[in-house]
Amino acid sequence: MRAGFPPLAELLPQAGPMRLLDRVLEHDPSQTRCLVDPSRSALFCDAGRRVPVWVGIEYMAQCTAAHGGLLARARGEAPRPGLFVGSRRLYFRCDGFEPGQPLEVEARHAAGHGARMAFDCAVLRPGLAEPLVEGRINIVLWSPRDDAAETPS
Repeated sequence: MRAGFPPLAELLPQAGPMRLLDRVLEHDPSQTRCLVDPSRSALFCDAGRRVPVWVGIEYMAQCTAAHGGLLARARGEAPRPGLFVGSRRLYFRCDGFEPGQPLEVEARHAAGHGARMAFDCAVLRPGLAEPLVEGRINIVLWSPRDDAAETPS
């Protein structure tokens, strides 16, 4: 694992208030860990300023995108946009995330290569042994070749 990662703006397609991660903490070819401050998820806050637990799925999806962006960058390529297509065995162990309580999100490559992959992910609160959210998410990467392969109707 190494430090000195590029800003998330260079790794994620999300911008403005939809970029929910703060920064990359750790990365190697099989996994990435990112920092999240739930108070940055203002679009999703309830009346008590808490972020609903289901937003953890987006945290995990963005962590997989950061992972892919770092791998692409290491190959000298631009990050490819991805599409979250589903999840399996999701476990939610809280109702929501408190503002100002830092969280860590990790994504570990579990299966697949090329355009279709699965990641085992977790949202963790430092100091707690059990993840607040965990599960496997599936993604499909988009390629400019995908548009070229389509035939006009």
